Amino acid sequence: MASPPQDAGDTGDAKNTGDPAAASESGGESVVTVLVAAAANLGIAVAKAVAGVISGSSAMLSEAAHSVADTVTELMLLVSLKRGGKPADEDHPLGYGAERYIWALLAAVATFVGGAVFSFYDGIHTLVHGEKPGDPLISYLVLGVAFLLEGYSLRTGLRQARGEAARLQAPFRRYLRHTPDTAVKAVVMEDTAALAGLVVAAGGLLGGQLTGSGVWDGLASLLIGLLLLYVAWELGRSNAELLIGRALPRPMRERIRAELLAVEHIEAVLELTTLVQGPRQALVAAKVDFRDVASAAQIEWACESAEARLREAFPGIGRVYLDPTPGYGQRREEGLSPWA
Repeated sequence: MASPPQDAGDTGDAKNTGDPAAASESGGESVVTVLVAAAANLGIAVAKAVAGVISGSSAMLSEAAHSVADTVTELMLLVSLKRGGKPADEDHPLGYGAERYIWALLAAVATFVGGAVFSFYDGIHTLVHGEKPGDPLISYLVLGVAFLLEGYSLRTGLRQARGEAARLQAPFRRYLRHTPDTAVKAVVMEDTAALAGLVVAAGGLLGGQLTGSGVWDGLASLLIGLLLLYVAWELGRSNAELLIGRALPRPMRERIRAELLAVEHIEAVLELTTLVQGPRQALVAAKVDFRDVASAAQIEWACESAEARLREAFPGIGRVYLDPTPGYGQRREEGLSPWA
């Protein structure tokens, strides 16, 4: 379910009259979540790389690449939060919310190139050329510390995501799948994959230790590559979908339509268009059929009333545009296409 935007706007001049404090608080929480993940991954990357060189484990080196990719990803997410949070201006009247998805998409590419590709290469190289396992003790220690740090980072991301899902009264998994706050989604997915990767790397080390073969280490590296490939694909797909333009969820659109129809003098909503513009920004535009006998003053009152109802029901809708349009019957009598 897409997260309802936090800004509200006017119907005519589209001025922003939302709750900046709420938006700022939620945006600040996202920054803290990403900063925690970045700090954890940077330290873990160095430790994994050292352990990988000492132990000669390809799985550990793959995990180091994994953590480096995650660190780069989080830096790009921080840029996306800063750039996407800029207020609207004359040249960008709808704001900069969509810019964060460009940076988040680049972050997904970094996960693929910096993590998955290296893991596949290292795993295949180990399987083809062989590898003599070294002392895994330091690797086990690093994996244990990394598990604790990644777990703390994941806990921070989950706490924010679950709080948002509870506020929206949405199932957690559905919220995580459809939320337009892709920064939090990236942290949760990457940290979950990181914890799984640590378990896989430990399994590869244990297999090599018990059998004396580097095959287990190579297989672990390939599995880590598959994990990163899935995360990169899912995050890339989500951000590309939002860049292309995604509507609010169907249940929300139906509620918006119902709120409009509940306003006196509005007889039909001929066309309803919604667009997610950012985690807390959305646009609503509708072609509305007013009563034929409604005066200009009544139509103006109905527009203001409709805007107020939508603001109350959906505190996050950014802008509302209502286009008075003759209904099906009237347009047919006038010889016009009813759908034009």
